[in-house]
Amino acid sequence: MSNEILTVNSPYDGSLVGQVESATKIEVEQALQTAHAIFSNRKQWLSKPKRIEILERAATLITKRKVEIALQAASEGGKPLKDSIAEVERGIDGIHGCIEVLRTEGGHVIPMGLNATSANRVAFTQYEPIGVVVAVSAFNHPFNLIVHQVVPAIAVSAPVIVKPARNTPLSCKTLVDILYEAGLPEGWAQMVLPTSNEIITSMVADPRVGFFTFIGSANVGWMLRSKLAPGARCALEHGGVAPVIIAHDADLDDALPRIARGGFWHAGQACVGVQRIFCHSSIAEEVASRLGALGDAMVVGNPSRNVD
Repeated sequence: MSNEILTVNSPYDGSLVGQVESATKIEVEQALQTAHAIFSNRKQWLSKPKRIEILERAATLITKRKVEIALQAASEGGKPLKDSIAEVERGIDGIHGCIEVLRTEGGHVIPMGLNATSANRVAFTQYEPIGVVVAVSAFNHPFNLIVHQVVPAIAVSAPVIVKPARNTPLSCKTLVDILYEAGLPEGWAQMVLPTSNEIITSMVADPRVGFFTFIGSANVGWMLRSKLAPGARCALEHGGVAPVIIAHDADLDDALPRIARGGFWHAGQACVGVQRIFCHSSIAEEVASRLGALGDAMVVGNPSRNVD
């Protein structure tokens, strides 16, 4: 293992939250070898009933430990505990969503018997895993984002290697550990924290990777996408610009508290948070003044104790 230990500190007061080991180039290569070996052997693919069973158990375990997991996320990420609890609940819902897709969606029957060539023939499509999945995630929702990237891979029987944000890796490790506790065979979900950006880039660009999922800045996401091996597919989430439009006759008493909440929530570190406001010139100064006052009135403190 790497001799480099990554220390995770609270963004609130700098206190130690936990420690994880970084991964060297050799260890990342081992992770790729493990994932590719699993995918290359169809006998190791997980049956649909097995996948459903694992995900149902994982959802149950997370539900039982919801507050504990949320407290960890709040401690390493800085989001208020109340919001972290909501994040964990959303993660649980995401797992149930994957189970629902497994139960209700499949391939398609292709119409045949339309001419002499297709007479007395049957044609259909059937879903199969795309290959090894590599996930690179962000810090602002350290549990739910990992659920969004890792659980769908497991749901379709694709081994996954996940690289969480270096300042919030503990929530990722917790989810991976829970998946194994729920019955996921060894090697199907691997967390790595490469010691350099060059190792991350080489991991993403590896020809054994079938799918790349990324959550983070546009510059990094597009750069990594440009490095993908031919045939690899990807999904990039870069957030948004989240504008709000306020008309001249808007009910400001109703709108502004909600806009302030949307803009200041999680210190603005949310892709769906309010990031731009367009309002009529006749109310622009009033909107700016009242939003400033609402911001000044907000309480800043220990996120792990903020449950109101």
